[in-house]
Amino acid sequence: MSPNDAAPGLLVMISGPSGVGKTTILHRVLGELDAVFSVSATTRAKTARETEGVDYRFIDETAFQGMIDRGEFLEFAQVFGRNWYGTPSAPVDEAIAAGRTVVLDIDVHGARQVREKRPHVFGIFILPPSEDELHRRLAGRGREDAEAIERRFAEAKREIAAAKAPGLYDAFVENDDLDRAVDATLALIRTRTLAAS
Repeated sequence: MSPNDAAPGLLVMISGPSGVGKTTILHRVLGELDAVFSVSATTRAKTARETEGVDYRFIDETAFQGMIDRGEFLEFAQVFGRNWYGTPSAPVDEAIAAGRTVVLDIDVHGARQVREKRPHVFGIFILPPSEDELHRRLAGRGREDAEAIERRFAEAKREIAAAKAPGLYDAFVENDDLDRAVDATLALIRTRTLAAS
């Protein structure tokens, strides 16, 4: 069977608030699956630790605006009124057409845009065991002062509430134990992949 004859793949979006462990779960899931991670485009400067095309596709604002104008993003947003971030649709659609599973790491705002453009996307939202535990995790990272932690905590609560809008996410995984959360996320994706094939 040639790639052109492959059954369409699965588009998966994984979301969760800061401090919930989403990035760790995402990396573990990608390590277990034969999946493609969707690399976002951004207008922010590349740091010394980042690799072009692996962490992000780094482009200038003119190029980014051109992609918006041509409808080349599945979703995009300006963050804190400064830098733009977006998910280019072409690499995602090409991988799906070739029968691959494509995973998006995305926030609730982006998820709404993706759901509108690709209604069959499979959405998983990672939840904390409780608000208290989420606050403890945010504070325990030791990256920010008390004011920034409270700001992130308030935003996390808003994001969780927004994620529960009907039809936005297909499944919720509680990260009370990392291994269990990874296994649950993998099981959801594998079940959906089998159902789609």
